[in-house]
Amino acid sequence: MVKAWLFGCFLLTGIGSFAQTEPALIPVPVEARYSAGSFSLPAMLNISFDAGIADKSFLLQQMGSKLTRIAGIELKETPSDQAQLQFKLTKAAASLSPESYQLSINEKGILIEAPSSAGLFYGVQTLWQLLPPAIESKSRVANMNWSLPYCSIKDAPRVGWRGLMLDVARHFFTKEQVKDFIDHMAAYKYNRLHLHLTDDQGWRIEIKALPKLTEVGAFRGERTGRWGEFGKQDPKEPKTYGGYYTQEDIKELLAYAAERHISILPEIDIPGHSMALLAAYPDLSCTPGTAYQVNGGDRFMHWPGGGKFYSDIDNNLCPANERVYALLDTIFTEIAALFPMEYIHMGGDETYKGWWEKSAAIKDLMKREKLKDMHEVQSYFVKRVGKIIASKGKKMMGWDEIMEGGLASGAGVMSWQGEKGGIAASKMKHPVVMSPNSYTYVDLYQGDPLAEPPTYGMLRLKKTYEFNPVPAGADPAYVLGGQANLWSERLHTVRHAEYMLWPRAFAVAESVWSPQQKKDWNSFVQRIETHFKRFDQAGINYSTSMYDPILSVRTVKDTAVEVSMQTEVPNLNIHYSFDEFPPDNFYPEYKSPIVFPAGASTLRVQTYRQGKPIGRLMILPLAELKKRIRK
Repeated sequence: MVKAWLFGCFLLTGIGSFAQTEPALIPVPVEARYSAGSFSLPAMLNISFDAGIADKSFLLQQMGSKLTRIAGIELKETPSDQAQLQFKLTKAAASLSPESYQLSINEKGILIEAPSSAGLFYGVQTLWQLLPPAIESKSRVANMNWSLPYCSIKDAPRVGWRGLMLDVARHFFTKEQVKDFIDHMAAYKYNRLHLHLTDDQGWRIEIKALPKLTEVGAFRGERTGRWGEFGKQDPKEPKTYGGYYTQEDIKELLAYAAERHISILPEIDIPGHSMALLAAYPDLSCTPGTAYQVNGGDRFMHWPGGGKFYSDIDNNLCPANERVYALLDTIFTEIAALFPMEYIHMGGDETYKGWWEKSAAIKDLMKREKLKDMHEVQSYFVKRVGKIIASKGKKMMGWDEIMEGGLASGAGVMSWQGEKGGIAASKMKHPVVMSPNSYTYVDLYQGDPLAEPPTYGMLRLKKTYEFNPVPAGADPAYVLGGQANLWSERLHTVRHAEYMLWPRAFAVAESVWSPQQKKDWNSFVQRIETHFKRFDQAGINYSTSMYDPILSVRTVKDTAVEVSMQTEVPNLNIHYSFDEFPPDNFYPEYKSPIVFPAGASTLRVQTYRQGKPIGRLMILPLAELKKRIRK
């Protein structure tokens, strides 16, 4: 026993000494052991598959898409005793997820073992990350030694629900762009794509029995500029911006995602966020006679603070209108028939109830159903929607506002307003997906607002990395997992969406896959930088905001403005200037808070690492910094 213990300590020590050269895997595996040596891929790679691997042809296609197209390596299917790459099905240990896998590489070749096709697929995703970044190139790479380190990796996900939400309602993303999104998320072992299909700015899915939903609701006037500040649409102007997915498009996306072991969760956001629906069917609101259009990005909802909000126009379905439920029954009949996933998301968030308070029909409903307040009115609506969804053989999920006024039986809760709602729902024995805006809203600022495209709040990468999908106080038996949300109000293009998503989606991927104790911020930063190189090869955009300093501003000696700076990434030097010239590493280095000299109007800041600039030149006008000083 002593010898075995000493050998274990020696092995762990060896692993620690090898840490500097360990491959940059995201998410970090449960267990990874590396040894000296590497296996070089031959010009002809023999591959074998166990009998019973149903998606053998897809795995072959995936291998060919990189090894043949990029590396020029030919593939040949052979018996296992001749193969240098083996795929094997194994029995899952009772304690492991069916998505688990083992990956072994030695002088004989590569072995990927898993209890399911999903596990084999995840083993392949890890295999790609063990190869040089050039494997992600879009074209053939010549004269490259394609080698893999000797290793033994045992891996399994921490939680079952590892989600990303893509908002295709505010800005429409084409079918091919959604496929690219699926490929990128699959590479980091995400397995749930939440499609936000409807909102005030667009209805994005064909409902054959209700063609007006897409004929009217899928298009709006063309706008460019800052979201929320666009002028109101003229009812007569051309409505040319937008689009929608036909049911055949959805079937194609579902099949594409399923091959990559991703389930798609559809969201029809009601009763609020329904302007596009009301543009097609205006009689379904509580304010008859309103002239509705699909919202074009002009501001009609307002958040004055304190969690309160109001709207200039009623964008809600009317819970007192029976035609609403008949229409929703039609919608959910077709949605349920399309999507195999057990859940349908009905939104339920940010419903401004001031319009309901003015409605005679709502007052009659409250009297008839003995509803005490507007929360109970919304709960009445949610429970009726839940019954409609249940009648289609599906389960209902909604944002945590569906808890207001009483939670519908069996409803799943997606907790976005922090963690409180999800913790409470889990204690009530309701399924929960943790998606708190305090950690996983990847459409928020990730660096200083003066250096970033405009958005609504701040979420630095390090904060996202602290995300725990099973927070303290929650009943883990009812926490399905976690999810990051990419809202698209201000994301006009794929490049902008990628910029907001990466690297924060790396952080969420590691949080929902890897054991909590395996997470390490400094290691994560180093691994991100390797994945930046991979993204450069693949042509995927990303943010380098993690290199930019975090600023705080205050007044000293009554009028002087003092700026303090810190970095979230270690081992950076901050150089600055007040003389209108971009600072290099010969300019002063920040060591302690600095005060604007008399006559200076702009602070310029640049981070350096080992004498080389990294991140962005930040230009910080004094007038803008003064606005941050609290009186």
